[in-house]
Amino acid sequence: MDSSLFTLEGKVAIVTGAGRGIGKSIALGLADAGADVVVCARTAADIEATAKEIRAKGRKSLPLPTDVRLAEQIASLVEKSVAEFGRIDILVNNAGGSFIAATMDLSEGGWDAIVKENLKSVFLCSKAAARVMIAQKSGNMVNIASIAGTASYTLCSPYGAAKAGLINFTSTLAVELAPYNIRVNAIAPGFITTGGFLQLLNAEPGASSEEEKGGFLPNIPLGRYGQPGDIVGATVFLASDASSYVTGQTLVVDGGLTIRLV
Repeated sequence: MDSSLFTLEGKVAIVTGAGRGIGKSIALGLADAGADVVVCARTAADIEATAKEIRAKGRKSLPLPTDVRLAEQIASLVEKSVAEFGRIDILVNNAGGSFIAATMDLSEGGWDAIVKENLKSVFLCSKAAARVMIAQKSGNMVNIASIAGTASYTLCSPYGAAKAGLINFTSTLAVELAPYNIRVNAIAPGFITTGGFLQLLNAEPGASSEEEKGGFLPNIPLGRYGQPGDIVGATVFLASDASSYVTGQTLVVDGGLTIRLV
């Protein structure tokens, strides 16, 4: 097999939510594969740290504080990225978040906030980046969905609904943008040990397996929770020529959790 299929040499990527967790790991992984990376998130200090690590790998990086819920800030993100690098080859829509609440305890504002952060933001970022990619007649989008979008997700219904919508949006946009040589795919992570998930388990970062044992672990065939780095390989695959005939798909990365029947 030609390993050059997986190279991102000469490519320019934007990664949202790149200050920590999965987004940071993806940004560093794309740099390892050869891409220059624009990193954005709301917290400037976090993305400055990510950009510093990317530059240490010998790649270029531009940190741009951005609230991806706001169209005008997304327009600025895209404009500054093109001004710096001349093109956008890859967009990774990773930014998102949630909180725990039963549906009957959830306010209308709470529902709207989660859907806006996890679904509307992807629409806004994708549309802005697509304008550049259409002009280039090439591009690649990878949306970070969740297994929450593939089944019922109690205590977090707006997050599950938003991620289900994101999976559908991925396939729809893939059809619309295919004539312009733009591919759109998604990744649906399972339980990944980010700070937010560890809070869900009432555990702190670095918690031992004994402390985590009472969570979802017994239902995962591979016998462990995922790490942010476990999403990197899937992202590089979907962003590279190794997946040149793949579009509109959602790749589940969950240690086998969703295929287990009992």
